Amino acid sequence: MAQKKKGSPYLERDISWMYFNERILQEATRPHVPLLERLSFLGIYSNNLDEFFRVRMASQSRIAECADRAAVRESEHAKKIIKQIGKLNAHYAKAYAQAVEQVTEELRRENICLVDDTEVTPGQLDFIRSYFRERLSGFIVPVWFSAIKWLDYENDENIYLAVKVSRTEPKPVADYAFLEVPVGPCGRFVRLPDHEGRSYLMYLDDVVRCCLPLVFEGLGFTSFEAYTFKFTRDAEMEIDNDLRTGILQKISKGVKSRKRGEPLRVLYDARIPKDLLKRVLRKLDLDSLDTVLASGRYQNHKDFMRFPDCGRADLRYPTWTPILKRELDGPASLLDRIRQKDRFIHVPYHNFDSFIRILQEAAVSKEVESIKITLYRLARESKVVRALIGAARNGKKVTVVIELLARFDEASNINWSKRMQEAGIKVIFGVEGLKVHSKIVHIGMKHGADIACISTGNFHEGNARTYTDCMLMTASRRLVKDVDSVFGFIERPYTPVRFKELLVSPNEMKNRFVALINNEIKNRKSGKPAYIKIKINHITDPVMVEKLYEASCAGVDIDLLVRGNCSLVPGIPGVSDHIRIAGIIDRYLEHSRIFVFAAGGEERVFIGSADWMPRNLDNRVEVVTPVYDPEVKEEMKRIVDFGLRDTLQARIVDGEGKNLFKQPDEGGQPFRSQEALYEYYLNEEQATEE
Repeated sequence: MAQKKKGSPYLERDISWMYFNERILQEATRPHVPLLERLSFLGIYSNNLDEFFRVRMASQSRIAECADRAAVRESEHAKKIIKQIGKLNAHYAKAYAQAVEQVTEELRRENICLVDDTEVTPGQLDFIRSYFRERLSGFIVPVWFSAIKWLDYENDENIYLAVKVSRTEPKPVADYAFLEVPVGPCGRFVRLPDHEGRSYLMYLDDVVRCCLPLVFEGLGFTSFEAYTFKFTRDAEMEIDNDLRTGILQKISKGVKSRKRGEPLRVLYDARIPKDLLKRVLRKLDLDSLDTVLASGRYQNHKDFMRFPDCGRADLRYPTWTPILKRELDGPASLLDRIRQKDRFIHVPYHNFDSFIRILQEAAVSKEVESIKITLYRLARESKVVRALIGAARNGKKVTVVIELLARFDEASNINWSKRMQEAGIKVIFGVEGLKVHSKIVHIGMKHGADIACISTGNFHEGNARTYTDCMLMTASRRLVKDVDSVFGFIERPYTPVRFKELLVSPNEMKNRFVALINNEIKNRKSGKPAYIKIKINHITDPVMVEKLYEASCAGVDIDLLVRGNCSLVPGIPGVSDHIRIAGIIDRYLEHSRIFVFAAGGEERVFIGSADWMPRNLDNRVEVVTPVYDPEVKEEMKRIVDFGLRDTLQARIVDGEGKNLFKQPDEGGQPFRSQEALYEYYLNEEQATEE
């Protein structure tokens, strides 16, 4: 699977992603994971795969179909990647189907029963028909296959039933239609009345199957067959180059065009009759590179992420209430506390409301004259934006850099942009040709030191409940000044600017990281302490991959925590035998980026928004900050070290997709880093109270 690049092993990004998603599938099969959480992991796996085909496979397909003679090599390589992904996908699909069957069977043993249209009792059927008349009937309108040329209007986020209807009198007649299962307004699962201590649920697909005589009522049909199918479209937006069109209008138009993308993948019920399947595939206009996969009775299992718990909280993870740090609580000004000393929070272990409170205080404090912030993704009811609007209403000069091209959040970001503009906020739509992915805040004060917040993740209340991210809050003049300069760069991207402290892409970040690695190589050769420890989401940039191999060859010990894509192949003698890589999948999504360099015994620690991918280092505005405060520095190192010690949720990333679990030392107990971190933070706060 590993492809050669610059003479060294290089695992293709999309193959490594398939290995990552299989780690999520593994989690759905582990007995110690609570049953409803295993179901949720099945939903995450399915949702991830949909997005992967919409975006990454779409890109590979475009390259593979390229007719440009100059791109023949790239086209052939893309075809090989598509073929490899197809094999992996088919292999994982079988494991996935087994996992779904296993989990639903275990749910039944816990008295939560998923029943289909062939299993319902007469009483349940009466309930289903009443439900249909009261909730469903207005949402279901079949479309005859014969009435349309292509399935070009339909949204790939939905699931569909392909239906064959027939009658024998007065003469045999058969016809073919499809209909959208209205999951959006009605949910995917319908809870039927409990009976004798058992909870009963039904896929909405099966509810519709039960009610097909009502759907086609009055047309004289007496026989009905229905089979699910789902397709995935190319999600790459076509944004025109009409200079007369504003960026807001361009993105809005692009979001609409996404629904018209060409289908790339089709999943269908393997039991579907050939005549009905032929009509489905003909209307999708597929080509030889697209994925067509026979599957089970049900498609689009992302809805497992919202499966009703039927009151069985014991089948979920125990609640870990976010910790409100005492140093960020109480009546004293948080802005003053940050001026006294650097502070940090690590969500979701710590309460994100501490950051909201900082914004709210800045919005009303008469000492604050300006707020600048970058926003990439926003919660539906964003407290962050409400605080910013309040600040603008209070006469503060508020500047928001919002990224309209945050994939699949464009529509939400457009709506918030309009509301902020109406409130008097200066809204900047990023930099031409560059996504603004940095997570920074600058708070300008009338008197005394300004304040900055630099985060590894989005300022998003929803994400802060499930993504692990670190945020540094500082009044350090050298850092705050650089943060302010980033906003200047965004507003005036062609003005030369040099950052003294921050690592900023696309300016000097890659070169600065290369210099840090070179320093470790130099120190190793000089007999000084030399090691690299990194916690990151993705490493695929060829320059950084090659540089880590070079450091390994020099004897620098390299320990990496990589959640997702990883193009490094560790453990190759003479190439990467000093590199060890693990990936953690657990209740929270590992998202923080932390970089630790030995620096000859004077450790240097950095945190920020950038992964080591070409897009982050070359094509986005990203910010990574050094951490100077000794206590915060120790906390960042602890996060990385706990992750490296994990032997319960960490898999060995080996470049081959084996996904073997790390094992504890002989006689040692399994170590779960997320649980250990939560307990550590909890004990730390309790000790502070005492």
